[in-house]
Amino acid sequence: MKSDQEGSVKDGRYIAYISSYTFGSKEDYGIRVYDVDVAKGRMTEKDKVEITNSSYLTESHNRKFLYSITDMGVEGYRIRDDGTLDKINEASINGMRSCYLSTDYEDKFLFCAGYHDGKVTVLRLNEDGSIGAITDEIYHKGLGLGTGRSNMPHVECVRMTRDNKYVCAVDSGMNRTIVYQLDHRNGTLKNVDIIHADQEAAPRHIRFSPNGKFAYIVCEQKSLIDVYRYEERDGAPEFERIQQIATNAEDDPAGTAASALHFSLDYRYLISSDMTTNEVVIFKSDFETGLLSKILSLPIAGTYPKDAMLFPDDQHLVSLNHESNTLTFFTFNEKNKTLVMNGPEIPVDRPNCIVLHKLPNE
Repeated sequence: MKSDQEGSVKDGRYIAYISSYTFGSKEDYGIRVYDVDVAKGRMTEKDKVEITNSSYLTESHNRKFLYSITDMGVEGYRIRDDGTLDKINEASINGMRSCYLSTDYEDKFLFCAGYHDGKVTVLRLNEDGSIGAITDEIYHKGLGLGTGRSNMPHVECVRMTRDNKYVCAVDSGMNRTIVYQLDHRNGTLKNVDIIHADQEAAPRHIRFSPNGKFAYIVCEQKSLIDVYRYEERDGAPEFERIQQIATNAEDDPAGTAASALHFSLDYRYLISSDMTTNEVVIFKSDFETGLLSKILSLPIAGTYPKDAMLFPDDQHLVSLNHESNTLTFFTFNEKNKTLVMNGPEIPVDRPNCIVLHKLPNE
C-alpha cells in the first residue's frame, strides 16, 4: 500500500499543523495552522483552533481529515482546500488522556496510545471522517524491570505495519513493543508477538520504511534507535533486529532522552531529537538495506525539543521546543554536516508535534 507521503513531495504547497498544551495558558488554542514557505524554510501562522491540550495529531492517509487528542478524548476535523479545519465531532476513549494516535492505512480505525493508564484504544472511523464507537480497548498489565516511571505500563505509540495487518503498541514502561493482529471486520486486537528492547531502554515511537520491510524504534532512556527487518511468515509477523545506533553524540548515553522520530517526506532521512541535550539528530536512510548512518547531532537553540521535522525540500528543519515555548528554524547542509539558524524563533506555548499536509493542486 502506498504511503500518504509518497509521490512528488518537493513540489506543491504545504500547511503545517502544530499541537500544543493549553493548561496554564491564557488561550485554549491547542492547534495552530501555518502556511509553509518551503523555499525559505519558514512558516507563517494562518489560523488557530480552540481545543484543550492537544498532545498529538495525525492525518488520515487519504489526506482529507485530521485527528487530535484532547482532554475529552479525540476530535476529528475535515481539512478544507486551503488547509484550515472544520470540526466534525469528538468521541470519548473511556480512559485517561492519550499521548499518541494514528489510523490504519484504509482509514477505517483510529488507534490511541495511553501513557498514563497503559491502554490501547481502537475506535471506528466513518467514511465522512467522523469518529465512531470504541471497538476494542486493551490495558497492558505487569511490571517492567526499570525504576521510577519506567516500571509501569506506558503506551507511547501505536502504528500499523504497512501491510495493514498488525498494530504495534510501543510501551516504554514494559520495555517492549506488543504486536497485535487487527480484525478488520470487528476492529478487535489479538496479541501475536512481542518485540523486546534492551533493559531500561524505554522504547518510545516506531516508524516504518516506505516499502514496509524495515521498522525503526527510538528508545528514550538509552537514546538509541533499533532497526528491524519485518516480514510476515506463515501468517505471523517476524521482527529481526539488524542495527542499533545511538542518537546522541556521547559515548555514554546516561542522562539523555531521545524523543522525535520522523522520516523526511522522501524517506531519505530519519530525524530524531534529544530532550535533555537539546539537540536534533539527522540520519541518512538506505532504501535497500534499511540501515542508518548518522550525519549530524547539533543544538536546536531551544529547550526540550519534543519534535522536529525536515521541510519537503530536505534543506530546512523546524524544531518544536516544548519548554522554551518556541519553534526554531535551520538550514540543513548534508555535505557540510551543518545546521545554520534560519531567521527568528516563533513563540508557541508548549508545542508537542507537527504534521505536514500537502494542499491540492490549484
